[in-house]
Amino acid sequence: MRILIVEDDHALADALTQSLRQLGYATDAVNNGMTADTVLRTQHFDLLILDLGLPGLSGVEVLQNLRAHNNTLPVLILTASDSVEQRVRLLDAGADDFMSKPCSSREFEARVRALIRRTSGTGNPLLRYDTLTFDQVGRTVTVNNQPLPLSAREISLLEIFLMRVGQIINKHQIVDFLCQWGEEVTVNAVEVYVYRLRKKLESSGVHIATVRGLGYCLQKPDPQNHASPQHVPPPNDIHQ
Repeated sequence: MRILIVEDDHALADALTQSLRQLGYATDAVNNGMTADTVLRTQHFDLLILDLGLPGLSGVEVLQNLRAHNNTLPVLILTASDSVEQRVRLLDAGADDFMSKPCSSREFEARVRALIRRTSGTGNPLLRYDTLTFDQVGRTVTVNNQPLPLSAREISLLEIFLMRVGQIINKHQIVDFLCQWGEEVTVNAVEVYVYRLRKKLESSGVHIATVRGLGYCLQKPDPQNHASPQHVPPPNDIHQ
């Protein structure tokens, strides 16, 4: 999951960024509307946290431009005002939710989780696939109701696949989904992360297939296919 925060209060932006990163989300921040408008046209995000009182372009203008380009990215507005008139204006402009500043960190995190669940097409925080269950709120994974220990990076990678079952995802897309700006992750590193995740998922029956030349796809094993699986040697290891 990748989130963009647009907030010109540096202290607040840092606090929100750290809060979301601790939850396992790749999170970037910009401090003006012009930069946000440019970034949103060129990069993929799963959620936008948007302040209204921005230099360059206002938050409302950023939101209007986003919707004018038919971008359905979920948007959580942060505002110092809580008037009914402003709420109506924001909803009409295409906002999905809003919070008044200052805001509770627990409520902020809960609203973020709710918007992400809405994006995935389910109000249930549990993503189930065969014998595996992923709790988007607690960021935990179980197989046959038994905890499956995964690193934060592996949990984020698994979430990418669970929300795109049956879709081919290439390595460059995985880098974009996983990483915030300034974080050096290569496509070779992606191979290592996928290999590690595959090994830990063996007991679940969940299989991440390699589609040669295209990327990876999460699929269930074919019960009709009794051929011995091809041995894939591990890639050169890296530090997490």
